Amino acid sequence: MSKIVDAAAAVASIPDGSSVGCVGVIGWVTPDTLLKALGDRFREEAAPRNLTFYFPVGTGDAQGIKGMDHVAQEGLMKRIVGGSYINPVDPVTGKRPELMRLIRENKIEAYSWPIGATMHWLREVARRSPGYMTRVGLDTYIDPKHGGGRFTERARDDLVKRIEFDGSPYLFYPAWKLDTVFICASSSDEYGNLSFENDALVSSNIALALAAKGSGGRVIAQVRRQVAHAERPASDVRIPGMYVDAVVVDPNMMMTTDVKFDAAFFGGSRKPLSQLPPIPMSADKVVAMRAAQEVRKRELSIFGFGAAADVPLVMAEQGKFANGGLQDYWFTTEHGSYGGIVMSGWQFSANLNPDAILDGVYQFDAIDGGLCQFAALAFAQFDEKGTVNVSKFGVANPGAGGFIDIAENARRLVFTGTFTTGGLEVDFDGGKLRIVKEGKVRKFVPSVEHITYSVASGVARGQSAQVITERAVFDVTPKGLILTEVAPGIDVRRDVLEQMEFAPLKMADQLKEMDAAFFASSLHDRKAG
Repeated sequence: MSKIVDAAAAVASIPDGSSVGCVGVIGWVTPDTLLKALGDRFREEAAPRNLTFYFPVGTGDAQGIKGMDHVAQEGLMKRIVGGSYINPVDPVTGKRPELMRLIRENKIEAYSWPIGATMHWLREVARRSPGYMTRVGLDTYIDPKHGGGRFTERARDDLVKRIEFDGSPYLFYPAWKLDTVFICASSSDEYGNLSFENDALVSSNIALALAAKGSGGRVIAQVRRQVAHAERPASDVRIPGMYVDAVVVDPNMMMTTDVKFDAAFFGGSRKPLSQLPPIPMSADKVVAMRAAQEVRKRELSIFGFGAAADVPLVMAEQGKFANGGLQDYWFTTEHGSYGGIVMSGWQFSANLNPDAILDGVYQFDAIDGGLCQFAALAFAQFDEKGTVNVSKFGVANPGAGGFIDIAENARRLVFTGTFTTGGLEVDFDGGKLRIVKEGKVRKFVPSVEHITYSVASGVARGQSAQVITERAVFDVTPKGLILTEVAPGIDVRRDVLEQMEFAPLKMADQLKEMDAAFFASSLHDRKAG
């Protein structure tokens, strides 16, 4: 009997009070048709009610690919546990996602876990273990000492516990059942055998399917096309049909935001790097160019969202990958794409021209095992105790994503971002930087609003760390920040020290000037091969 059904039929039997897990990485591998069908059902029938949603990664862009915003409805969503949240301002409506409103107004129980935990927890659910135990995240916001990952006051249950094992502290995430999961693949036959030959990421697909089956639950897949049984080699089928209960075919699904389909994201074709559009000259680009100086050949380098993701792109502009040079640089992100060029913006998470794509759970095995030795990550706040925050600040509640796992386990860390934010305007003149308008929000603060990671503690146990901005560079020590570089044209007192809400530990004895070439507006000219 064929497992191919329409979306409304696929979600029709989800009962009140059940738990629903869903794959998705921003727009990548997002079963948007299934999420929309569930949201539509609730609007039409006022059912199902009081669901717990489990999103290992932030799913959808809350705009063209709405993802988790389809189900962000009072009454439908009781609780959400997510590895990250999407929080952009819609350029058309000027509004932030509906899910963010529900969180800000305390309408739902909201929890945010590090993505390493959301991935590895699925493995424990699948094998019916008591739960997931790890040292990653101790003394951060996910630690019960600092809130246990709660993002709303309604979130009162202890989903994470701090325990002691063999004389050492650990975080423990108790297992609970997933009743239904939505997954996303390239192809399915009538029996539900799934393959990912045209997808840029695998992410949590396999782990979600096995966790649902280990819980006695249902697996519903969304695919681009139906193929004949036995048309594909068995080695291409990553999820056997006996683990799949229903399949919805949507030939019009987007690959990701602004990309209908591009084979260069999964290695089906190769795109010349010269076809990449140049990054406009900006403060973020300056940050990326300075951070690029820290990238080493043949050292596995992992990049986070924001200015950090622009680093490989500016290296391409600088011609560092010409004549096969890209093979000397080993790039990845937390989502499992290896080789090629890390992309930024809505295309972040997948790489262009990748060499390999690793399953999401295994990728965090690699990250937690310290295989990504260099990490370039963003920062929203940095305080005088050497603590960094990217997870919750102001009206933004993005969560940590893979930040904590990456930061705790890399050897060399670079934190990238503008010095201030909220309206910052800069200009470039003759190889110098000029602050036209200072940002309203200072990012160097006495105490961060949310503890994402203690950089000072990491440095004390052997990591090295820098903070790179468009106007200044700091080394991080266990006792504080050392100002080591400033941009040409910058007044140190006015533009650096007076824009910080705490004093750095000291200035370097020989304060260096950042490379004037970073501030030449002609740098947007592409030199890639």
